[in-house]
Amino acid sequence: MKGILTSLITALTFTGLQGQSLPAAPKLVVGLTIDQLRTDYLEAFSSLYGEKGFKRLWKEGRVFYNAEYTFSGVDRASAIAAIYTGTTPSVNGIIANRWMDASTLRVVNSTDDKGFMGYYTDQTCAPTQLLTSTIADELKVATQGKGLVYAIAPDCEAAIFAAGHGGNGVFWLNPNTGKWSGSTFYGEFPWWANQYNDRKAIDLRISGLAWEPLFPRSMYKYLPDRREGSFKHKFEDERSNKFRRFIASPLVNEEVNALAAEVLGKSSIGSDEVTDLLAITYYAGNYIQKAGQEAGLEIQDTYVRLDRCIGTLLDLIEKKIGLHNVLFFVTSTGYTDNDPIDSGSYKIPGGEFHLNRCAALLNMYLMATYGQGKYVETYHNRQIYLNHKLLEKKQLNLTDVQEKCADFLIQFSGVNEVYSAHRLLLGAWTPEIYKIRSGFHRKRSGDLVIDVLPGWTIVDENTDDRQVVRYSYAPTPLVFMGYAIKPSIIETPVTIDRIAPTLSHFMRIRAPNACTSTPLTGLR
Repeated sequence: MKGILTSLITALTFTGLQGQSLPAAPKLVVGLTIDQLRTDYLEAFSSLYGEKGFKRLWKEGRVFYNAEYTFSGVDRASAIAAIYTGTTPSVNGIIANRWMDASTLRVVNSTDDKGFMGYYTDQTCAPTQLLTSTIADELKVATQGKGLVYAIAPDCEAAIFAAGHGGNGVFWLNPNTGKWSGSTFYGEFPWWANQYNDRKAIDLRISGLAWEPLFPRSMYKYLPDRREGSFKHKFEDERSNKFRRFIASPLVNEEVNALAAEVLGKSSIGSDEVTDLLAITYYAGNYIQKAGQEAGLEIQDTYVRLDRCIGTLLDLIEKKIGLHNVLFFVTSTGYTDNDPIDSGSYKIPGGEFHLNRCAALLNMYLMATYGQGKYVETYHNRQIYLNHKLLEKKQLNLTDVQEKCADFLIQFSGVNEVYSAHRLLLGAWTPEIYKIRSGFHRKRSGDLVIDVLPGWTIVDENTDDRQVVRYSYAPTPLVFMGYAIKPSIIETPVTIDRIAPTLSHFMRIRAPNACTSTPLTGLR
């Protein structure tokens, strides 16, 4: 009797499964990463929004209030790489927009590759320094190259790391000419992109463009602004590069949308049952890195314009493909540009930390300890690189030297902590070390990482660059919307590395090869 019941239950179960049609994969995945978007600003300015942008996302999407990056030193390149690889810089190799190449002692860009020429640019760019696969790469493998992948961004790094190694095309704005650029790494430049550059590119229109508030000043009451009047930025009239200023304004997002419309209208993306990927990046940072108190009106207007751009993009996708066929996600790069130095009026503790002087004194200390020689090879971005060949020649133990250096550097004013490479890679686990270790790559990072106290200013005497250290948390949203997504608002924090496996789950492909995180569940 027990055996009969078991057989009956099994038969009914399989019959039920056969009667259910499993949902197909989405025709198109659209990833929208908004550089420096903040959840707190997004909510603070909500009364200024229409119904088609952020409010629609909050109403129809699965909204995660707090999405966290699990590594320190987040910037645009490392954030985009982490989103699309599902892993950290310690594995994917993209530790920053720029880093020191210890073999040449030169600072390199994360996308540099002289083996590939550019279209409409003299930049030589490729994703060859990205060490792992991405969602785009895995889509290409799963569909035998049939899935289309395009990436559009104001900046080169964002476009290239979103498209991965297997994309069909990447597009970013040339900061010197205003033309949409690309890389020969991805094959031929599409005809419709050539046509857009010839007929509609921003260089043909910028003389008549100006950025001024969409609403009266009285409506922008959520951030203080020292100015009495409003603002009007004419890019053509500014002294510095007009296109760089345009790229640092919210008007660049309208230009991104314009090229996205060309992709959706003139390529075959999203037109068949094979899943395609369109990766888009917007900009939401401060205009030419002005402080919040100096550009409160600009920040609020940026979010108003963002709201409209998102609404335009959603309407465009809905008309061309139908949102029920599209899995749409929105997130942020999870950092903010550095504020200028405080005036000193309020006596906030701080000081200046000179990395070059620090490196010079360290070298003198090592000479006094081990004899003559150039022990400090170079330095960059709060990291010091030791001369490994000299240490080998003198038969010195690298770990011992690193620890001796850390003990010396910790005595400097403004230094909170010093982490040696050995300590980061093999030392005891703590929450602070975990985040620094996740942002550290053993072949691209320095031998010593210096943690400077908040409020202090890091001075680079070679470039006269001054960077104020702040560790304030920038809240980052994550929203899924469209294809089979159930609306809900989730306040429990999630980590950014779960985006890639979640997309893989919906697309029915493998997760990127270094992604060990689990998909987010219960989205549909």
